[in-house]
Amino acid sequence: MTKLAIVYHSGYGHTAKVAEHVAKGARGVTSVTLDVIKADDLQAAEEGPWDTLAAADGIIFGSPTYMGASSSVFRKFAEASSKVWMNGGWRDKIGAGFTNSGSLAGDKLNTLQEMMILAGQHGMIWANYGAFPGYNTSQSDFGAAWNRAGHMIGLGTQSLTDLPADQTPDKADLSTAEDFGQRIAEITKRWVAGKA
Repeated sequence: MTKLAIVYHSGYGHTAKVAEHVAKGARGVTSVTLDVIKADDLQAAEEGPWDTLAAADGIIFGSPTYMGASSSVFRKFAEASSKVWMNGGWRDKIGAGFTNSGSLAGDKLNTLQEMMILAGQHGMIWANYGAFPGYNTSQSDFGAAWNRAGHMIGLGTQSLTDLPADQTPDKADLSTAEDFGQRIAEITKRWVAGKA
C-alpha cells in the first residue's frame, strides 16, 4: 500500500477546497491511502502528526499565495520541519505542491518554487504537474480549461476574491485539482513499486 499525505494551510477556506479536490483525485488511485493534515497542526517540531508524514511515501504541500509568497502558517510548518531535515526523515519521498490565489497568475510561481525548494532541502523527489496549459489558443474555453494559467511545476488555482469558498474556485480549477491529485498519487505509487 502506498501512503500519501497532504499538508496545507487555508486562510479563508478556498485553499482547503482545493485540497479536498486534490485528495479526491488521489483517493481514486487504487492501493493508495491518503492523510490530509492542516499545517496549523504542525507549527512546532515537538507537536502534531509528524509521524504521519514520516510514514508517508509522498507529501503534497498546499498553501494560498499571499502577497506573492506562501502563507506565514505554511512557512512556520516549513521551518518546524527542520528537525525532520536534520535526520533526513523525508529523503527520497515524493514531493509536490499546489497553491491558490485571487489572481490568475498572482505570483503563484514563487509559492510553488518555495515548496519545491523545501522538498529539495529535504532531499525529496519533486513531481511536477505535467499537464498541458489549457487556455492558450483562440479556440480555448476559459471557463472549462484545465491548467488555464499554465503552471507546470505544481498546481495553481484561482479563487475570485469577492466570493466565498463554497462558490470559488470554479469547476475547471477543481477538476484540474483532481487530475493533479491523481497524477501525484500515480507517480508515488510507481515510485514505491520501483523501490520494492
